[in-house]
Amino acid sequence: MEGEGDPLLLLNGLTRPLSSWGPFIESLGSRTVVSFDAPGVGESPAPLLPLSIAQLADVTAAVLDEIGLDRVDVLGYSHGGAVAQQFAAHYPERVRRLVLAATSCGAGSTLAGWDTHDGVEVLMNGIFRANALSTLWRTMAISTWSSIPFLGAIAAPTLVVGGSEDRVAPLANSQVLASRIPNATLVELSEGHDLQQPEAAEKLARVVEKFLAREALMTSEHADL
Repeated sequence: MEGEGDPLLLLNGLTRPLSSWGPFIESLGSRTVVSFDAPGVGESPAPLLPLSIAQLADVTAAVLDEIGLDRVDVLGYSHGGAVAQQFAAHYPERVRRLVLAATSCGAGSTLAGWDTHDGVEVLMNGIFRANALSTLWRTMAISTWSSIPFLGAIAAPTLVVGGSEDRVAPLANSQVLASRIPNATLVELSEGHDLQQPEAAEKLARVVEKFLAREALMTSEHADL
């Protein structure tokens, strides 16, 4: 945890260590940033058994308990977007605002597959920072999971960010999420799947800051009524 201001929890992609958030964090304004290596990624030890998306959401809650944060804004990227959706559904009282970036609803989504150039490149960018068995388990977790049954119950104001050139989680997935989550806004970036690369991360940071500031202002105005 680092920085000052309202806390923003960052949930990462399939094989990405927390250090991959560097360009995004550098582009943010004044804000407390919370991130961690998922089990089997980066410096985090591999779990003894496979963890489902629901269990990864429980791990997220335990991390927040450990550092003493009751309520946070949440940004989930790619695989982390699935965990973010599950966390928002299971722990609605802990999610102030939700951002879903380059992600999908899981089973039933429109995916281009990992045999595409983008898919292989994104995976290889992080594969050496993740335990191979844990990567397999995390892939299995999202392939057997779907948020479609509960998307309509997500209460947090939500920003959905999709890349027009994303060939791993095509833009159609972001459109589905934005249409099914009651209080959601869709923003399209002229980017591929990897929104953690410097230029894309800067764009993502700008739209996230704008969204969080707008929602904070609306909350303040409602409180004054």
